[in-house]
Amino acid sequence: MAPQPRSLNGLVVAITGGARGIGLATARALVREGAKVSLGDIDAALAEREATALGTGNIGLPLDVTDRASFERFLDETEKALGKLDALINNAGVMHMERFLEEDDAAAIRQVDINLHGVIIGSKLALARFTARGSGHLVNIASSAGKFGIAGIATYSATKFAVVGLTEALRTELRGTGVQLSVVMPGIVNTELTDGVTGETRGVKPLNPDDVAAAIVEALQTGRFDVYVPKSLGSIWKTMAILPRRANEAIGRALKSDQVMLDPDKQLRAGYEQRARQSEPRLEAADAPAELPEKAEAG
Repeated sequence: MAPQPRSLNGLVVAITGGARGIGLATARALVREGAKVSLGDIDAALAEREATALGTGNIGLPLDVTDRASFERFLDETEKALGKLDALINNAGVMHMERFLEEDDAAAIRQVDINLHGVIIGSKLALARFTARGSGHLVNIASSAGKFGIAGIATYSATKFAVVGLTEALRTELRGTGVQLSVVMPGIVNTELTDGVTGETRGVKPLNPDDVAAAIVEALQTGRFDVYVPKSLGSIWKTMAILPRRANEAIGRALKSDQVMLDPDKQLRAGYEQRARQSEPRLEAADAPAELPEKAEAG
């Protein structure tokens, strides 16, 4: 008999990138389960407004995931206001959608800093708390692009492959500590990240943020490690993993997964791309790597 899902009532959950999209949908789902949530976001005012809308016992705080001091403050203030941290959901991320040779270096650095380095910093800070207590749950949001390299978002795919690998390595390191880990790998989700995507993948329908939120809630309840959304993606991955590369590529062409992120509508993406460029204050879109200021804290 499968174990009963654990109750999330009263649990304290911190969510990065919590003011929009998957992060906000997850916060709403967790509050319905009785959890208390802390929304961390670069847009502090929006995080505060959304936390207020969630009801008493939830908070919104400023958070720059690329800055260790900011991340530590976020977790400290979460625990001060809500109590012992039970789970961290590393959700914050950006996606610049360009062919690799057209992507400027600042866009690549931004994605690595936020999507990977931010997850590394958050994981270290949360796991230090969790291992000391012998309990806690770290949920890292990756992507199906962390299992299948996707044309048009090469750097984004690279960051998500890294998040999957990081979480798998941590699972081995932390075995027996009482800490639980999950890595969430959704397909295409209807959020701002995919604004302007005009292609379609055969056989896999676009998801809504609530679909991913439900899978995250289930992972917290059950302790599931590999969280594919939809679950059918797991079966697709297992099948493709044993096939020769040529067969894999032929399937990708048949499903049109090799084209779905290529050549988006740039006008429809313009608003998101501008906001994404502002999501790491130290970087401007035209900066060259040699001109970037040094971080005060490398994590």
